Amino acid sequence: MPFSKHSFVVTLLLFVLSVHLQAQNNLVQANDQLVKNFTLNDTMFKAPYVDVDEWRDKPVRHHYVHGGFTGTDTRFSFYFPAKENFKGHFFQYITPVPINENLSQGETGEADKIGFSVTHGAYFIETNGGGKYGAGRPGSGVDASIGAYRANAACAQLSRVVAKMIYGKQRIYGYAFGGSGGAYRTIGGIENTDGVWDGAVPYVLGSPMAIPNVFTVRIYAMRVLHEKFPQIVDAFEPGGGDPYNGLTDEEKQALTEVTKMGFPSKAWFAWQTMGLHAFPVLYPGVQMADAKYFKDFWTAPGYAGADSTGSVQKARIQKTTKIKEFITADKAVQTGLVSAESIAQARGTADDAWKSTGGAPGMMPAAIQLDDALPAVNFLGGDLFIKSGAAAGKKIFIANISGDKVVPGSPDPTVLVQLKPGDEVTLDNSDFLAAQTYHRHQVPGKEYHAWDQFRDATGKPIYPQRPMLLGPLFTAAASGVLPTGKFKGKVILLGSLWDSEAFPWQQDWYRNKVKERLGDSTDNYFRLWYTDHANHADNELNRYPTHIVSYLGVLQQALLDLSAWVEKGTAPPPTTDYKVEDAQIILPGAAQLRKGIQPVVVLKANGSDKATVKAGQPVTFNAVIETPARTGKIVTAQWDFEGAGTFNVAEIFSPAATIKLKRTYSFSRPGTYFVTLRTASQRDGDAHTPYTRIQNLERIRVVVSE
Repeated sequence: MPFSKHSFVVTLLLFVLSVHLQAQNNLVQANDQLVKNFTLNDTMFKAPYVDVDEWRDKPVRHHYVHGGFTGTDTRFSFYFPAKENFKGHFFQYITPVPINENLSQGETGEADKIGFSVTHGAYFIETNGGGKYGAGRPGSGVDASIGAYRANAACAQLSRVVAKMIYGKQRIYGYAFGGSGGAYRTIGGIENTDGVWDGAVPYVLGSPMAIPNVFTVRIYAMRVLHEKFPQIVDAFEPGGGDPYNGLTDEEKQALTEVTKMGFPSKAWFAWQTMGLHAFPVLYPGVQMADAKYFKDFWTAPGYAGADSTGSVQKARIQKTTKIKEFITADKAVQTGLVSAESIAQARGTADDAWKSTGGAPGMMPAAIQLDDALPAVNFLGGDLFIKSGAAAGKKIFIANISGDKVVPGSPDPTVLVQLKPGDEVTLDNSDFLAAQTYHRHQVPGKEYHAWDQFRDATGKPIYPQRPMLLGPLFTAAASGVLPTGKFKGKVILLGSLWDSEAFPWQQDWYRNKVKERLGDSTDNYFRLWYTDHANHADNELNRYPTHIVSYLGVLQQALLDLSAWVEKGTAPPPTTDYKVEDAQIILPGAAQLRKGIQPVVVLKANGSDKATVKAGQPVTFNAVIETPARTGKIVTAQWDFEGAGTFNVAEIFSPAATIKLKRTYSFSRPGTYFVTLRTASQRDGDAHTPYTRIQNLERIRVVVSE
């Protein structure tokens, strides 16, 4: 019988159907096994299931398993290496807030958590942290422990069952890691579970007094010091001078206050793009939790708003007007009201929500034009109260103003869609101004030395105090409970010295909590490593490459060192040596004294910390790059001479623990230049791997005259 095209198609369809049915049958059998083999005391997570079970080739070859727990919103993604590459442990990423279980898919290079884990013999876990039912916050009514650690713990325990089905019966070790809010949740997990994780690497951790106080003091300084930041930043640069020169009394007080609260002074270089970070999300919670404060601030003695001579009075706006028209995203970008980057982030989230309310696709307002111009002040935030129309009685947070235009910050699209031209509104930044000194009225116990500046000689607060501390409430919502320093297993905590969100002293605060529990045995279970020239963000790339380095390599090496510590008893490099002075973390200059795992760069120009030359005159740069003992070898060194961030001059050398470099360069034009030398070390001296590269840099000032 001749072969026909029709019979081929039918055969192919039958084959595809049989493969699909077999896959479905395999999933059914796997789910039956999961339910049979999985037991957990937490009865919320009693019925696991798998809905995807397949091999994938990107970013590296791995076995992907996706599923969740019946009756919950919890979902997970597991990424397993091939059996011959598995080393008996997993790395689990704990997100700052419950988001989704696929965040790491698509990441590349150093930022590729899946690739890093699988290539180093670990399977990787990511969850949605309990999903929409996991986001506990003060007053939400949601059990904070679900998103804090219970959902993550259930997924971790389930992963061991799946892993044994793949690899056979063996002891499987587990390590959690997470930053910022994820650091709270990582610590909440290891402190409040038993037998789930054998160790943890929390990073850029705040303290129970971080929220909202680290944001309020920073925003206060941003308002008061706005016009003086160029000279302040220059003073904190290498070869700088006195940052207090030329400041008014109020400005000096603001700079002192924010510095003694722990803001890392060198991080002010990014003041123009620093923004409000997470504060707009936290601000409504503060308003709700302590509504009376925002009245007391403007009327009661001891509050800055009641002082008629302060700058806060001049910054206050209370303007009633009407909506004239709405400005679309494209027009707002064209006119410079908002950045294209911020609009790109909003689309697919807020814009989709706008369409769901009946708004035209792509037409969600990015700004609102009013009938009247607004005062020209350094506006950092405020509230737009709707007085008439369908949305009367509601309000929108305003992130920026320009003339007669206001820019909402992450607005609720269900409110936006109700607004119409002609609606009466009042722009009022009174509450936002009041919030900027809220930290003065939140003085905690003496363990928080950053608040010593607000205590008198007897230890009593010098400002009126609110009836409760809000920080612990926000922290408990993130981590389920407050950190105690009591955990089973081992912990390597990471901090960034230029962190403008989680001030570096807070990692020392947690170390002290651990020392209260463990005393002389602390070093048997705990490490704290600081990374210089690193900020809060766990990004591979940043917009300031001549100031900031990535700490992802430190994080990756910490996970590897932690697993070796737990499983083999190999002690990791010691805690970074540091001292705390007025809430500032101070490190020794030499690598062998500093310890930790980051290389140290010492850079000189013409033998000095600052060089002054004429245009065309050569400058000789000498550098010594050194790693702390037992932490690896220097594998790269790159120069950026004119501040472009290109690092297009690379040194060629054999990897070594200490490298000495010498370069000569001439500047053709007059000006002030900051020459940057960026380097990286790697534990095994591998110059080609994208992972576990421990970076640092150093800058030096060169003044070139005609």
